[in-house]
Amino acid sequence: MRSNRRLRWAAIPVAITLAVVLAGCTQAELHGYLPGFVEGEPPVTNHTERVAGLWVTSWIVLLLVGLLTWGLIIWAIVVYRRRKGQTGLPVQMRYNMPIEIFYTIVPLILVLGFFAFTARDQAAIETQYEDPDVEISVFAKQWAWDFIYEGAVDGEDVWSAGVQAEQEEGAASGTIDQKKLPTLYLPVGADVTIALESRDVIHSFWVIDFLYKKDMFPGKTNYMSFSPEREGTYAGKCAELCGEYHSLMLFNVEVVSQAEYDDYLQSLADKGQIGDFDEDFSRNTNLPGTDAVERSEEEGN
Repeated sequence: MRSNRRLRWAAIPVAITLAVVLAGCTQAELHGYLPGFVEGEPPVTNHTERVAGLWVTSWIVLLLVGLLTWGLIIWAIVVYRRRKGQTGLPVQMRYNMPIEIFYTIVPLILVLGFFAFTARDQAAIETQYEDPDVEISVFAKQWAWDFIYEGAVDGEDVWSAGVQAEQEEGAASGTIDQKKLPTLYLPVGADVTIALESRDVIHSFWVIDFLYKKDMFPGKTNYMSFSPEREGTYAGKCAELCGEYHSLMLFNVEVVSQAEYDDYLQSLADKGQIGDFDEDFSRNTNLPGTDAVERSEEEGN
């Protein structure tokens, strides 16, 4: 009875301390120190909150499981330690049915739970917009990016062809010239669908603050749909080792107002960067149906 009272009184200050600590958490702490969250600002996209929630919740559950496991190990070490004067081994047991059931059921529940929540969030994130406000094709290439804004100016495509990152003149070694990086423009609040394609080898489109990336395969088009919710400049890079200058395959994403977005597209059209700019420029000539294959067959005949 006394021990129960002691535990009850000990639990009260622990609970109060936890409540105070959790109440003082910043946005960074509440979201597991993931990038893309700023106090008082909306998430970067409509998916980042969902991704962060899955990540943080998973870690909390796993930490609780770890604490329980470590606690049981320490408890067994302390309670069943060899006392002074004891010799030999303790009484051996072939099995303990409650513990056997516990260690079978709990992992099963965890696996099913993680699978269910992951499947739920993945289905939501991977659902593509049927009628997006903005459609963009992104072509990865060794070692830069091309952005094609489909039907953006008077029904015509406009495009921006990028080059790999360059060192800033007069700056310290390794300082990248941000102004020369390929830049993808997106209007804030719009429903965006991006078609991802590769011109040569496998690449991966990763905007760090979006908490999301997707691979790009030669001959296959992948899609991602989202809505940018906060204006700003966000760093992107290739997340798949793709060759010698993989580390210089960088780009930026500018989330701007609709007016700024329209002005940028018009500036591309004014430069003459309008019309067809697609996979016809691909370096990969080894895919089925290409001229290289046809020529090799003719030579064989």
